[in-house]
Amino acid sequence: MSAEIHPAKCMSINWQALVDLIGQHERFLITSHCRADCDAVGSEIGLALALEALGKHARIVNGDALPEHIAFMDPESRVGELGVTAPLETLRGYDAFVVVDTSAWGQLGPMADVLRSFPGQRIVIDHHVSSDDLQATVFRDDGAEATGRLILQLCEALHVDVTPEIAMPLFAAIATDTGWFRFSSVTADTFEALAKLTAAGAKPPQLFSLLFEQHSLARIHLRGRILSNVTPECGGRLMWTFVTQEDFDATGANRTDTEDAINSLLTVAGAEVAALFVELESDVTKVSLRSRSDFDVRAIADQFDGGGHRAAAGITYRGPRKEAQTAILDALRTGLG
Repeated sequence: MSAEIHPAKCMSINWQALVDLIGQHERFLITSHCRADCDAVGSEIGLALALEALGKHARIVNGDALPEHIAFMDPESRVGELGVTAPLETLRGYDAFVVVDTSAWGQLGPMADVLRSFPGQRIVIDHHVSSDDLQATVFRDDGAEATGRLILQLCEALHVDVTPEIAMPLFAAIATDTGWFRFSSVTADTFEALAKLTAAGAKPPQLFSLLFEQHSLARIHLRGRILSNVTPECGGRLMWTFVTQEDFDATGANRTDTEDAINSLLTVAGAEVAALFVELESDVTKVSLRSRSDFDVRAIADQFDGGGHRAAAGITYRGPRKEAQTAILDALRTGLG
């Protein structure tokens, strides 16, 4: 079963220029940001399959391992890990390098060095605002709700039929980057695209179960600690919490088990902004920011070399967790007034 996807209304990207670039190359190396999410992986897989439908060669290699909780998205083990399943010496002979769902050097991990030394055509397909361009030809639409949506539009521009194997990862990409259609980035065009993907073979109930109904007990125990640490500020408009190495050790959970935890903070009545501080190492803190009001959390993230969107942003803070909390919470308090 397959379905041809018709153009979405948002056409801020020059698709013909991208189609022409793709037509000029045969062997494509594809990557995305470290700690990949469903939008990153779904976009990588969808793009690789589309290129292969054109008779091209496509290989996906990321800077770290695919997170365990989304491993189901890669049933054929297409996503390689640099230096593990994808040795550096095997990455030669490609004439185009495509980066999806990021254009920030700092998010590529060890793949950044591979890209820096790459002599061929560099292409970025992304929906994030960023001051980086990776010295590439950039195809960006920061009005799109997910990079997966852009890959869907590319399939149409390339006249590639969307098979179930393409539809499933692209549906997951859009669904997760919109909080399962809860975020303000969702439009009528979003649901039109999702309807096309469903007609092409995506199975929303199956995806929902795989994404949200397969949690480990360790993840549930960690979620309890995260919620018990919630602190309200600014009259309840700001909710923040944290995770320590001790929390990971005590529960047996891993870093990916913090995914989506921040969204629980915005379920509190009156909450407008949420922050989650995750202690990755003694001097590295991952910070997630969310907003359900007009407050622009990306503007806060930009102050600390982070990035993202108006309603969802992130920061990798080079410093202890408590230092990160002090600096970023001060910025949030000031912004909220």
